[in-house]
Amino acid sequence: MARRRAHGRRGVVPRRGNRARDASPQPICIVTASRQLTLDLGTPPPSTFDNFFVGANTELVARLRALDGALAEGPLADRTFYVWGEAGSGRSHLLQALVHEAPPGCARYVGPQSGLGAFTFDPRLSIYAVDDCDRLNPTQQVALFNLFNEVRAHPSSALVVAGPAAPRALDVREDLRTRLGWGLVFHLAPVPDDAKAAVLRQAAKERGVALADDVPAYLLTHFRRDMPSLMALLDALDRFSLEQKRGVTLPLVRALLARLAASGWPAAAGSNRFE
Repeated sequence: MARRRAHGRRGVVPRRGNRARDASPQPICIVTASRQLTLDLGTPPPSTFDNFFVGANTELVARLRALDGALAEGPLADRTFYVWGEAGSGRSHLLQALVHEAPPGCARYVGPQSGLGAFTFDPRLSIYAVDDCDRLNPTQQVALFNLFNEVRAHPSSALVVAGPAAPRALDVREDLRTRLGWGLVFHLAPVPDDAKAAVLRQAAKERGVALADDVPAYLLTHFRRDMPSLMALLDALDRFSLEQKRGVTLPLVRALLARLAASGWPAAAGSNRFE
């Protein structure tokens, strides 16, 4: 039977607006003739395993989803993970989901914006999720190296680190790069183009947005195809439809893209300059 872990006070669950670099587009400001409409994109639904498109990443997602329970049940052989993938592949989403769905106080999300104290080993925590390891400064890299060693020495804890390249190609300290290659290494496969329309529909459903049937395909041929940009546009459409008191149909999409283009976003219909 799984034992209950003691809950500390230092575990940090990322707030809904605290998105990492590859998933945090800036707010979109649209200037109209009468006033400026600010579409605040800072409050999307929280990152969870349920709203992550698994695709070819079944083993990785299953392991991360079961990680806290596996640690609670007893010694676990594989407790250090390195996850790498291109920008927009969902690295930050997975790490945030891992912390979000762990019992309160049992996991900590750490990144380049974190203070050195966040890298300190705490026996009350079971999971450490370190994002954007390539962007850590030299002092933080030393702290992560030390945290890796502490986790290896404590069988009730685990470490998951994410970055943009395989360990041997990482631009970090040599000793840290070597350590990251010791554990399980997963390449995070991005969402394929033929699945992006379904992902958009699911994300819209979670936001309570009713998309017209032809909207996802239109977005994929008239806007950037990377998922962070598409999610940002979906949130913008949600806000814009509320402001306009209209459903999310092609006329509304065209109106928003036209205003974005007028305000400086390269969103002209039929343009290939997003690719």
